[in-house]
Amino acid sequence: MPNFIVDCPQDLVSMQKHVKLMQTISDAAEATGLFNPQDIKVRIRPYEYYLVANKQQDFMHVFGYIREGRTDEQKAMLSRQIVSALKQLFPEFPVISMNVMEFDNVSYINSRML
Repeated sequence: MPNFIVDCPQDLVSMQKHVKLMQTISDAAEATGLFNPQDIKVRIRPYEYYLVANKQQDFMHVFGYIREGRTDEQKAMLSRQIVSALKQLFPEFPVISMNVMEFDNVSYINSRML
């Protein structure tokens, strides 16, 4: 934990910018001090077909999934830090956004916890 899943155009992946995109998100998340760097996971879901504001224009949305326990201020800071880093990397993208959702501690489990 945490998991960051990026929705974006398929063209981004074909332009070979996906590795830099994932590293930028990982670095920005680590820089917040909220997570152990070894726990940060980033994945990309590229889309071939999409509309943004009724047009096919570039977009990027990051879904952050974290375990509960962070304050609203920490979650907002995480979103700001990642979106800011991505805007520097992709200044030509008109839409870059992010939201953070929490897993509750009661139901979350991974194989290392067994």
